[in-house]
Amino acid sequence: MKNFLVIGCGRFGRSVAISLANMGKCVTIMDSDEATVQQLSDKVAHAVQGNATDINTLEMLKLKNYDGVVLGIGTDIKTSILVVVNLQELGAKNVIVKAINKTHAKMLELMNVQRVIYPEIDKGVRLARSLSTCNLLDYLEISPDYSIVEIIALSSWIGKCLMELDLRTEYNVNVMAIKRGERVMLSLDPEDVIRKNDILVILGHNKNLECFEAKGDR
Repeated sequence: MKNFLVIGCGRFGRSVAISLANMGKCVTIMDSDEATVQQLSDKVAHAVQGNATDINTLEMLKLKNYDGVVLGIGTDIKTSILVVVNLQELGAKNVIVKAINKTHAKMLELMNVQRVIYPEIDKGVRLARSLSTCNLLDYLEISPDYSIVEIIALSSWIGKCLMELDLRTEYNVNVMAIKRGERVMLSLDPEDVIRKNDILVILGHNKNLECFEAKGDR
C-alpha cells in the first residue's frame, strides 16, 4: 500500500487527502488548525496538528517512509518555500507543491521540486488519481461518472494484441488511442500489438477505471 503525507488541508489539500484515502491509500494529514485536523481524523489513517515550518515537527513524521508528500499551503509563499526547504533537507521523496502564482511556481522549479500544481488546472481528485498508481500518467473527468485516463502499458500486456487483451470484455473500458513515442495511433486495429512504453488512452466508467487502475504494475 502506498503512503502519502498531505500538509495543509484547505480545499485543495483536503480534496487530495480524501480522494487518496477513498482509493485505499494510507494517508497522513498535517495542518496547523485543530478543527481541520479533527474534521479529517476519521477520513484518513493519521491526522496530525503541527507547524510544518518547524523542521523538528516534520522530522518526527519520518518523511522517507512516504511515497509522496503533497504541500497544499494556501496563500503564504514564504511559508510554502520554508516548508519545501525542510522537506528537501529531511529527504522527502516526490514532493508535490501547490503554486500560488507564476512567481511562486518559478521559485519552486528553481528549487527542483518534483511537481508544481496549479489548483485551477489540476484538481485534487485528479492529482490523487495520478498518485495512486505508478502507471497512470493523466486523468480527465468528462462527466461525474466517466473519465479518460492515459496509462503506460503494463508488463503483462507487452507483446499482446488488442484482441488478446480484450479490455472491453474484462474491464468494460474502451481503448481510444495508443501513443507510441511522437506517434498517436487513432485508427486502431484488433491486431495492433502493444509495445514496451506504449501509452494507452482509455475511456470508461469511473468504477471500472478504478478496478482497472488497481491492476497496475507496482
